[in-house]
Amino acid sequence: MFKTSHRRSLIVISVLFLFVTLTAVTSARHSWRKYHWARQSNPFTLKLGDNVNNTWDPSLSLTSSDWSFSAVLDTTIVAGGTNGTDCVPTLGRVEVCNAAYGTTGWLGIASIWVTGPFHITQGTAKMNDTYFNQAQYNTSAWRNFVMCQEVGHTFGLDHQDTNFNNVNLGSCMDYTNDPDGGGAYGPDNQHPNQHDFDQLLSIYSHVDNFTTIGQKTNTMPPAMSNANLDGPRQWGKVVKTSADGRSSVYELDFGNDQKVFTFVIWANPED
Repeated sequence: MFKTSHRRSLIVISVLFLFVTLTAVTSARHSWRKYHWARQSNPFTLKLGDNVNNTWDPSLSLTSSDWSFSAVLDTTIVAGGTNGTDCVPTLGRVEVCNAAYGTTGWLGIASIWVTGPFHITQGTAKMNDTYFNQAQYNTSAWRNFVMCQEVGHTFGLDHQDTNFNNVNLGSCMDYTNDPDGGGAYGPDNQHPNQHDFDQLLSIYSHVDNFTTIGQKTNTMPPAMSNANLDGPRQWGKVVKTSADGRSSVYELDFGNDQKVFTFVIWANPED
C-alpha cells in the first residue's frame, strides 16, 4: 500500500515537473515566427558588412565573436557594401551601420527582408549616434548591448523580454535600462545567453534545399529592395508592442509573402 502510494506520488511529481519544464521552455521561445536564412547545411556562415566607425568596431567584433558560439551559426566580418548614413542592404548578407540618424527616438533598429514565405534574404542593423553621443548612452556597455541585439534580430530572433525596468536576463535580447548590470539589475545584458543559443538551434534545426546566404539573384520588387526604413512612417504596421506600450516590431507587406520586418529598441523617452 505504501509502495503504491509512493509510486503514484513520484509519478505525479514527475508529471508536474515535466509540465513546468515544458511551460518554461515554451515561454522562453523568442524566434520571430518561422523566419530564417535558407541554407543546405549546418553550421552556416553569415557575413556582416562593416559600415561602422572606429568607435563601434570593438562592439561589432565582440558581437560577431559572441554569436559565433552558436552550434549552428558562425558570423564573419567583411568590408561593408554601403555606408553608415544610407545603410543600403546587400542581398545574401547583413549590413551593419552607424550614423547620427537624428532624434528619431530609437537607439537601434534591425530590418530583415523575407520572401516566400519564411526565408530571410538580406538584413541591416543600424545604430543611432544621435543618442550614443549623449553621456547616458556613450558607453561600451550600451554599444555592446544594442549592437548584439540588432544583429541577433537579423538571424530571426525576437526579444526575450521588453520590460526595461525588471532584472536583466543576462541576454542582449532583453530590454534593459542598465546593460552593464550589477545591483538590482543583476547580470549584464551585453552578450547572448544560453536561451538565445537554444532558440537558434531550434530555428535552424532543419536544412533547406536551397540557400539565401550569399544569394545573387534578386526576386524582390524594386520598392521592397530599396525600401526607405528611416522611421515609423516607413516601417509599416505595428505587429508587436513592448511592455511599456511602445511599438517594438513593424511589418511592411508587399504581398505574395514578401515582407520587411523592423525591430526597434527605443531610447528612454525622458532623455
